Amino acid sequence: MTEKTPHIVVKGVTMAYGSYVIQKNLDFTIYRGDVFIIMGGSGCGKSTLMRGLSGLKSPATGDVLYGGSSFWNGSSEDRHRIRRGFGVMFQSGALWSSMTLAENVALPLEQYTNLSPVQIRRIASLKLSLVGLGGFEDFYPSEISGGMQKRAGVARAMALDPDILFFDEPSAGLDPVSARRLDDLILELRDSLGTTMGW
Repeated sequence: MTEKTPHIVVKGVTMAYGSYVIQKNLDFTIYRGDVFIIMGGSGCGKSTLMRGLSGLKSPATGDVLYGGSSFWNGSSEDRHRIRRGFGVMFQSGALWSSMTLAENVALPLEQYTNLSPVQIRRIASLKLSLVGLGGFEDFYPSEISGGMQKRAGVARAMALDPDILFFDEPSAGLDPVSARRLDDLILELRDSLGTTMGW
């Protein structure tokens, strides 16, 4: 049996807003290729913890290690390097309404790579195809369903081929059938890409 490799190690993390503590002294390990889920009632701090894991909110105490490298206790250069390995899909999908699906997926590629416009367009089309949206490149978010918008958000989160994909309640607001399809898609992507996924 192959030994699993730790990918994310949470050490003594406390998440708080000022003096209001949300979670205290969290310790857990997520292994490479795992699908990990943060569960709890409304308002218990699921999104707050996800923001701490994805580098969007610093913990009050503790640290998170990615591949053995400290994120919150490292330098700003270390944080930037580690963060480049993240993809994030926000609860609402957070697509730019004035941009087509292809333009939404292309945005991170334009910002963080030196690829040509033709190469970026091809990659955007590929990512959309991976989530079942091939042929919808020139559609705007308002022209597609909520489930399709979520899938487009997944495609954009995958644009830079991240090692870790974070999802903030990906199926929130979807009907049960669309939610199941999105969950199945996430598992298929994990199996085909070997990406560590959390939501």
